[in-house]
Amino acid sequence: MNKEKKTVAVVLAAGQGKRMHSNVQKQYLLLKDKPVIYYALKTFQDSFIDEIILVTGKGEEDYCQNEIVEKYNFSKVKKIVAGGRERYHSVANGLNAIEGEGYVFIHDGARPFVTEEILMRAYDAVKEYRACVVGMPVKDTIKIADENRFAKMTPNRETIWQIQTPQVFDIKLAKEAYGRLFEKEEELKEKGIKITDDAMVVETLLQHPVKLVEGSYENIKITTPEDLNIARYLITNS
Repeated sequence: MNKEKKTVAVVLAAGQGKRMHSNVQKQYLLLKDKPVIYYALKTFQDSFIDEIILVTGKGEEDYCQNEIVEKYNFSKVKKIVAGGRERYHSVANGLNAIEGEGYVFIHDGARPFVTEEILMRAYDAVKEYRACVVGMPVKDTIKIADENRFAKMTPNRETIWQIQTPQVFDIKLAKEAYGRLFEKEEELKEKGIKITDDAMVVETLLQHPVKLVEGSYENIKITTPEDLNIARYLITNS
C-alpha cells in the first residue's frame, strides 16, 4: 500500500477492569496462554502501522516492557507511558508522546480481535475525512429510559451504531481537540457532559464530523467475565 503519512497506534492498557471481579487487570488476563493485550499489539505489529505507543497503568511500565514488549518482540512499541485518572487522560498522555504528523489509531487493549482489514478500512476513511470510528449497526431494538427506568423513546434502530475501537484521527486534529478538552474540562463537568470516547472529544470540542466505519461483531471489548468466556470461544474456534 502507498502511505502518505506516518501511522501511529495508541494502545490503551491502563484500565482497572473493576467489572471483571478479578485481582488481575483485564488486559493481563490469559487468553489461550497469552495476555489479552498481546492480541491487539500483535495485530498492530504485523500491520502497516509504523509505531505503537503503549499506555499502561502508573507503575506498570517496567512490567509491560519486560513481560509484554520484550517477551513477544513487539519492536514497533517505541514508547510506554503511564495513563491518567480517566480514559481521556490516558489518551491525552498517549497523544502527547507522538512526534510529528500523520494519523493516530486509538485502540482499547481489551479488544483482542481487531484485524488488519478493520485497520485498512479505517485508514481509507481517515485519509478522506480526518476522523473516523469503527463500529457496527446494532442488532437489537434500543429503548431510551427515563429516570425511573420506564421506556421513554424507541429510536430508529437503523440509525444506531455500537461504537468500537480503533478510533482514528489526523494527529493534529486529535491533539487540538484534546487541548480544548482540558481547557474546558471543568465547564463540561458543570454541564454534566461526560466524555466516553475519542470521537466525542472531536465532535464536542471542534464540531468536526466523524465518519462511521464498519468493524466486526467479533471486535468485542473484554469487560466482564462473560466477555472473557466469549473471547475464549472465539479464539478457540477462529
